[in-house]
Amino acid sequence: MTDTALRAPGLVRMTALHAKYSLVETMRIPIALIGSLVFPALALLFFVVPSRSVAEDPVMATQAVISLSVFAVMTNGLFSFGLTIAENREKPWDPYLRTLPAGGLARVLAQIFSTGALGLVAILPVIIVGALTTAATASPARLLAGFVALAITALPFMLIGTVIGYTMPMKAAIAVVQIVMFGFAFGGGLFLPPALFADWLNTLSMWFPSRHAREVVVWAVQGGDLQWWAWVGVIGWTAALLSLALVMFRRDEGRRFR
Repeated sequence: MTDTALRAPGLVRMTALHAKYSLVETMRIPIALIGSLVFPALALLFFVVPSRSVAEDPVMATQAVISLSVFAVMTNGLFSFGLTIAENREKPWDPYLRTLPAGGLARVLAQIFSTGALGLVAILPVIIVGALTTAATASPARLLAGFVALAITALPFMLIGTVIGYTMPMKAAIAVVQIVMFGFAFGGGLFLPPALFADWLNTLSMWFPSRHAREVVVWAVQGGDLQWWAWVGVIGWTAALLSLALVMFRRDEGRRFR
């Protein structure tokens, strides 16, 4: 048996342990969880449901639910990574964790899994409100495809949060995360359908990861043609942000541990 095979069970156990306590730590601050759960569903309830032309149209209603689901996942990724990392960097506990033999991989995987679990929980109220109050519809297979697309397109937002967390102190990270969140939400067509955009804004939004995520998830749930710039954008943003996140991590490690 190889060393990798021997280490794998230990990595799984440590990842599960870190993910468990990450979720427990989040649960200790209920308002953080409530915000992720409630705001996207309230946005659907207050801005989509009253517009009968949207709520009663199956295509438009489904796209509205998808857009706010992307918003929920984006918000969860930005806040969970950006603020958590920035906060941990200011605590003496974080340098101590880096000295433990478990290594950083378990912590990174645990953060991804715990954030993914919270993201899944965050979109459930949106789906429930959409199913009960609008004409939104999707087959079970398409719904599953949508969940997979959401998981893939969430990566750029997690990485953006990682970059912010390793670049800025806590107070600055809060402001930057909020600016990025609302900028991507409005510019990416999550609050207003891209069909209503002016030409210049539509062109600009094609560079936003939120627009890429929206288009990919809409394609996964509703079918049709997927524009090349959408999937290329997801890959490009993920690759570029992963490289930048590694640079920021190593720079932070060099500053605090040399």
